[in-house]
Amino acid sequence: MELNNKIFEILKDLVALDTTSRNSNLPVIEYIENYLDDYNIKTRRIWYEEGNKSNLHAIIGPPQKHGLALSAHTDVVPVDGQNWTSDPWILTQREDKLFGRGTADMKGFIAGTLAMIPTFKKANLERPLHLIFSPDEEIGCLGIIPLIEELIDSPNKPDYVIVGEPTSLQIVLSHKEHFTFRCSVTGIENHSSLAPEAVNAVEYASRLITKITEIARRKADTGPYDSEFHIPYTTLHTGLVRGGTAVNIVPKHANFEFEIRAIPLENSKEIVEEIRDFINNRLVPEMKSVYKNASIELDLISNTPGLDTSPTEMIVNEVKNLTTDIGPNAHGKVSYATEAGLFQKAGFPTVICGPGSIEQAHGPDEYITIAQLNLLEQFLSRINMYLQERSMQ
Repeated sequence: MELNNKIFEILKDLVALDTTSRNSNLPVIEYIENYLDDYNIKTRRIWYEEGNKSNLHAIIGPPQKHGLALSAHTDVVPVDGQNWTSDPWILTQREDKLFGRGTADMKGFIAGTLAMIPTFKKANLERPLHLIFSPDEEIGCLGIIPLIEELIDSPNKPDYVIVGEPTSLQIVLSHKEHFTFRCSVTGIENHSSLAPEAVNAVEYASRLITKITEIARRKADTGPYDSEFHIPYTTLHTGLVRGGTAVNIVPKHANFEFEIRAIPLENSKEIVEEIRDFINNRLVPEMKSVYKNASIELDLISNTPGLDTSPTEMIVNEVKNLTTDIGPNAHGKVSYATEAGLFQKAGFPTVICGPGSIEQAHGPDEYITIAQLNLLEQFLSRINMYLQERSMQ
């Protein structure tokens, strides 16, 4: 299957830039800046971490008019410990698949968008196209917040936003709200032969993890439910646990991280209050009865708002017209979080629609198919015609 060579070459360049979230994203920002500069397109950095991580915003077409934004994050997840068949930082083609970290999530979308820049630039756009590139989406969608805050008060802001996360070019209208918490437990250590006289931080952490698991099972058993999600209920999950120094020492410290992914019907505040109530009224009093300085601290690391776009909103009909015969025509909902919820919360009508599948993202041998990149090219071509010929509502 043939692929536009320009898309291939740009994707090859992007994959070679290790923009794992723990690293700076400036190499890819500089690459995009230089690329757009070749077409006399002005860009603007909006810093997330001064000198280290930045957003990039560019406008093609008349900036004084409102238009459409295409948004993509530039960071990728780590490859640490993954068993890749080929080098994750070298774009490798095997049959109709292109392998490399970020190909699906979401450098394929960036490559396709950049390859269309000459076409967008030559067109007589009646409405502008906004290009948005952000950092640190993979660690809580935090990086884009400064850009959105600036857009809210800008006279040159888009009417609609399309976030190009991998959906196989299906229109996604909703995703779950996402919370990440870190819990730090402090007890008092002792020789393990005197364990009853100590406060075992690991054991109290495990009791709280058990409580979180009980809530998760209750949500699975009793809901609320939304059948349009693949997992149709709110989920809770503990992903990291640390504690202890030796088996014969009662551990003083333990910490763990857990997440909540809440469907729009859920009252997520009640879940958090239930967890805090169990900490403050059950666990901590027990701990302090042995050691007055014992404690449990629960800290919110990140909170990404859910997306809940109504099927009747204008943007849904417009994007459905643009994806006719390209992606699945029915709209969907996903369990993973994206920056789309932040855009919607700020007042921008938003949908998710991009090439590749989330099933191929984050794991070893991540790939995107040539067919998906070809369909992306068709989708972007229709956006180009749309911005030339139609006045957006």
